[in-house]
Amino acid sequence: MNKLTEALEYIRQQWHGPDPEVGIVLGTGLGGLVGEIEVEKEIAYNFIPHFPISTVESHFGKLIFGRIGGKRVVAMQGRFHLYEGYSMEQITFPIRILKLLGIRTLYISNAAGGMNLGYQKGDLMVIDDHINLQVSSPLVGPNLSDLGPRFPDMSCPYSPRLNALALKIAQEEGITLRKGVYVAVMGPNLETRAEYRFLRMIGADVVGMSTVPEVIVCNHMGLECFAISVVTDLCDPDHLEVASVEDIIAVAMKSEPKLTRILSRMIREENS
Repeated sequence: MNKLTEALEYIRQQWHGPDPEVGIVLGTGLGGLVGEIEVEKEIAYNFIPHFPISTVESHFGKLIFGRIGGKRVVAMQGRFHLYEGYSMEQITFPIRILKLLGIRTLYISNAAGGMNLGYQKGDLMVIDDHINLQVSSPLVGPNLSDLGPRFPDMSCPYSPRLNALALKIAQEEGITLRKGVYVAVMGPNLETRAEYRFLRMIGADVVGMSTVPEVIVCNHMGLECFAISVVTDLCDPDHLEVASVEDIIAVAMKSEPKLTRILSRMIREENS
C-alpha cells in the first residue's frame, strides 16, 4: 500500500485534470488507439515510483491522459509480462494504480496464437473466459483488504455487458469478431505441437502470455473489464509453421484499424 500511495502521489503531482473514467492497456502492435486520444498529458513509466519498465521493444512505456469522444481516459502504452522477469505483483501494480486514479472500466488488448481451427490470421476475438497456466496468481501473499476480498469470485471475469456491446459494434462495422477462451502461459518461447494439442484439449481457442494477471486483479478490485485478442499466428499442430515475432507484430498492426474502430466506439458509447 505504501508503494501504491507513493506512485499515486507522484502521478497526481503531474496530472491535475479530472479523474479518468476508462483505463486502456495497449498490447503488441496495437498502439493505434493512441491516435484516437486527445492527449492532455504523458508520464513516462521510469519517473513513476515503483513502476516497472517494459523490456519489450514493441512496448513503449508511458501513461497517457486524455479524452476519447468526451470520455476521460488513461492509457498504458506498454505493458508487462512474466517472461520479462517481473513478479505478478509488479505486472499488476499499474492496474491497481489505474483503479485508484478513478477508472471504472478497463479495456485490454493482446496478440495471441489461434488454436481454434475456424480462426484465421488477423481475426479478432472477444475473451469470454480464460485458463491460467502461468506460474502463480497476483493475489498470492497477504491480502490487501482495502483493495478487495481474500477470495474473489471469478465466475464471470469478463464483462458480459461490454462483450455484448463489442459484438454489436463489430456487426454494425462489418468486422468478424469471434468469442472464445484465452489461455495464458509463461513464455517467452512459443508452444510445441504437443502443447498446442493439450491446450486445445482443455478448451482454449487462443494462447498468449499476458492479460490474465491483470484480469484477476480487476476482479479482486471490482473493476469491470473487457479484453480482446488479435489472432496473429495459427497454431494447428498438424500443419505448424515457423512463427517469428516480426510476423506476429506485422499481423497485429494490419488488424489494428479494425480493433481501433471497435474500441473507440465502445469507449464512446458505453455507460460506465
